[in-house]
Amino acid sequence: QVQLVESGGGLVQAGGSLRLSCAASGSIFSINVMGWYRQAPGNQRELVATITSGGSTNYVDSVKGRFTISRDNAKNTVYLGMNSLKPEDTAVYYCNQQIRGRYGGPSVAYWGQGTQVTVSS
Repeated sequence: QVQLVESGGGLVQAGGSLRLSCAASGSIFSINVMGWYRQAPGNQRELVATITSGGSTNYVDSVKGRFTISRDNAKNTVYLGMNSLKPEDTAVYYCNQQIRGRYGGPSVAYWGQGTQVTVSS
């Protein structure tokens, strides 16, 4: 069994910063891609950023230069540093980790519980 626990959301003024964390625990052999998604009210869930096990990163255009994704493999944790936040960044943020369990088999995508980020103007 694997669990992902997110933390770090909150309310911040436009131009402010937040840092999200997502830690995986349980029967873990390896973790491939880690990522962050977000969903605003009335919108579909969208990809924000991903990072591979080798450290390659990818960002949606709207956050490039403002957000930074990173990972700590020893802690099975992925982070999302968010600077220069805008009201349009307001959403529930979800982490996703592709995890291979200790007992073999293919990687499975696990999701965090979601954390609210609200940016006031």
